Amino acid sequence: MKITNLPSGPLAVNTYLVEDETTKKGFIVDPGGYNPKLTKQIASEGIDIEYIILTHGHSDHIGGVSQHKEELPHAKVVADEAEVPMLADARMNMSAMMGGPVTLTPDLTVKDGDTLKVGNMELTFLHTPGHSPGGMCIVVGNAVFSGDTLFCQSIGRTDFPGCSFNDLAESIRTKLYVLPDNMQVFPGHMGPTEIGQEKESNPFVRP
Repeated sequence: MKITNLPSGPLAVNTYLVEDETTKKGFIVDPGGYNPKLTKQIASEGIDIEYIILTHGHSDHIGGVSQHKEELPHAKVVADEAEVPMLADARMNMSAMMGGPVTLTPDLTVKDGDTLKVGNMELTFLHTPGHSPGGMCIVVGNAVFSGDTLFCQSIGRTDFPGCSFNDLAESIRTKLYVLPDNMQVFPGHMGPTEIGQEKESNPFVRP
């Protein structure tokens, strides 16, 4: 599995290109804006993108979906079923306040524990509400894409409408801190970390 971080959008969200190098199948996580470097790498490596996956529906994570999907029309947009109302409402997803309204309808919705196959990779979806009602994380092998649920030594904001610190802390404790300590965490902002490191020293949520 090859993971490339290609930050995108006005807030430089961590946009991940994930490839199964054996089958050349892949997926994208959180295209916050259109990034031509992402397009170029997909083309140059001949990656067949099957899914564009959204960890949640806030505008800084979804701004590039439509344009990338125009280039990859067979790629299905995936989101948690609880995030559908936010994706459909520019006020809820805050895009109306950040440079232009964005609304989306996912091609496929998932719920906690659902899985998908991309080449030889198996993706497991964890519903992790708190930063948003339909926030989710994606476990693939020894990696978890945590969106804005868990950061390196931090957590997602809980002062937006629909947020809850208690829900976020519960999500982190029951869905993420139970993963192996050596599991790599690839968050929506800032650099990567490991589950064990966060359990030991994250100042916001203790095990």
